[in-house]
Amino acid sequence: MKSEVNDRKVAIIGCGFVGATTAFALMESGIFSEMALIDVDHDRAEGEALDISHGLAFASPMDIHAGTYDDVANASVVIITAGAAQKPGETRMDLVNKNVGIFKGIISEIKKRKFKGIILVVSNPVDVLTHVTLKLSGLPESRVIGSGTVLDTGRLKQIISGRLGVDPRNVHVRILGEHGDSELIAWSSAHVAGIPLEDFFNMRSDGSYEEFRLEVSDEVRNSAYEIISKKKATYFGIAMAIKRICECIVRDEKSVLSVSNSMQGEYGIEGVALSTPCVLGRDGIEVRMPPSLNYLEQQQLKDSASQLKAVIAGLDLS
Repeated sequence: MKSEVNDRKVAIIGCGFVGATTAFALMESGIFSEMALIDVDHDRAEGEALDISHGLAFASPMDIHAGTYDDVANASVVIITAGAAQKPGETRMDLVNKNVGIFKGIISEIKKRKFKGIILVVSNPVDVLTHVTLKLSGLPESRVIGSGTVLDTGRLKQIISGRLGVDPRNVHVRILGEHGDSELIAWSSAHVAGIPLEDFFNMRSDGSYEEFRLEVSDEVRNSAYEIISKKKATYFGIAMAIKRICECIVRDEKSVLSVSNSMQGEYGIEGVALSTPCVLGRDGIEVRMPPSLNYLEQQQLKDSASQLKAVIAGLDLS
């Protein structure tokens, strides 16, 4: 069992819809040269590895295989997507007790391998499970990252893009806090290529900016529930978000993404993981950036943290 970290190796734990779609997205990206798929159903992992590997004739060279927990020992990134799926009508928080139990087993196996890389938590509720992973793994805070509101922010940019007729890559706005119902949009700092969003709205649209904000907020917040009601699960969007996070790490990009991270007193918040902007590079979270928020947004962030802390207080992490 190798202990030296292979910077181009990724291990994915959980081969359900999200894990398999993530594996496919990472294969297409070409950022890793080895990918191990790990699942309690080893046949499922073998089937996904075989199926995805059949596309390698049209992509970059890569060793894709079903693995075991021994594969995490020298992986640079371990992505955890394992857990119970969110059912129609079920909130992300409803999943917490099921998935904390699953994570206890997973983190125990990772610790046995003296893992030295970065853990990327994707399973929901992602903020609670990021906190759980940090506490159980004993890894430095910089090396335990939750996918957080990266996808939510992407959805928001795409929705604003469609309404205002502008490239989503030029829309700069972030969703912060919980990846869930208490998330908040940092409207006060939103802009399109340097133009305040309200000014851009007035250039491109008639009507009330406040109504626009309310409609967009509702659409973003309900996006996942709508997709789940129509097709039972969400996986393409989150797979692309995971790919983007991995790019930042493997390429040492120093890019800023709103990932779930452990708060250290910002705005009086600590003892909980939630999404705020962070600089991501080869070592994980390199710089944690307290976002620019107005008073109302600061209160919303504190409220989001309080809801998460209430859940954490009821967990058995022994």
